[in-house]
Amino acid sequence: MRIARTAAALGFRWSDRHRLAQALKQVTMVRAYKRLQAVRLIAAGRAVKEVAAIVGVSAQTIYNWVNCYLQERTAQALCDKRRAGRPPVAPGITGARIKREFGRDPLRLGYQATVWTVALFTAHLSRRYRCRLSPDTLRRRMKQLGLRWKRPRYVYAEKEPHLPQKKGHWSGS
Repeated sequence: MRIARTAAALGFRWSDRHRLAQALKQVTMVRAYKRLQAVRLIAAGRAVKEVAAIVGVSAQTIYNWVNCYLQERTAQALCDKRRAGRPPVAPGITGARIKREFGRDPLRLGYQATVWTVALFTAHLSRRYRCRLSPDTLRRRMKQLGLRWKRPRYVYAEKEPHLPQKKGHWSGS
């Protein structure tokens, strides 16, 4: 089986070149831009091996991108599809549980602290819901919930003007 070597033999039309050029102006994703650029070069008549060397991928990858484009003839065919991603860590610790526990006083729960720290809150949630949770995961989830870590503001009281008199150390004038 011979592999097609020209753009026309691959199945490209003039409208494809125009469509790809317009899509390159609008694309924002780097990987999609790289794929569109490679397919556009093929549609313009460049050799597959030459384009593969320019882009830094194998010739087979270029053929895969070209076939993907030619099946739908849209720039969206070269964009990455949504993926499921990594499964959530500690699914038992929901946003509602984080909010509820964050509103509780750590001192009343038996901790030797008046405010939550990241390490303390992580340990508390892990113990309470029996799920391992990292501090980074907790920070990320709290940011998604709109919660922020803020240190308590210390308010220094002014010195009592009559303190010596109250203490019994009144030295006349």
